[in-house]
Amino acid sequence: MEFKLESKNTDEFLVLYPKGELDVYNTKKFKEKSLKIYEKDKKDILFDCSELEYLDSTGLGSLIFILKEIEKDGHKIVIENLNNSILKLFKITKLEDMFEIRG
Repeated sequence: MEFKLESKNTDEFLVLYPKGELDVYNTKKFKEKSLKIYEKDKKDILFDCSELEYLDSTGLGSLIFILKEIEKDGHKIVIENLNNSILKLFKITKLEDMFEIRG
């Protein structure tokens, strides 16, 4: 499935919806597009991953990169609706402590 990133703005969050597979082929575009959207309205980011099918180590790296960028402004990343295999990847790499992860 082709990777897509959609967004919505709420009072509390900039909500980003990654869809498809976030891997070595898509991480550059993902980082650029996420930060471009963030620059327009700097606030905490909520990644709704209900349609994210796959995430590899480069995808994890891109999330860390985005987090480091927005932390400069005092913001955080919340991640929700991870499928079990992606959630397991966060736990194995001990990154569930770096991000706020919700059911």
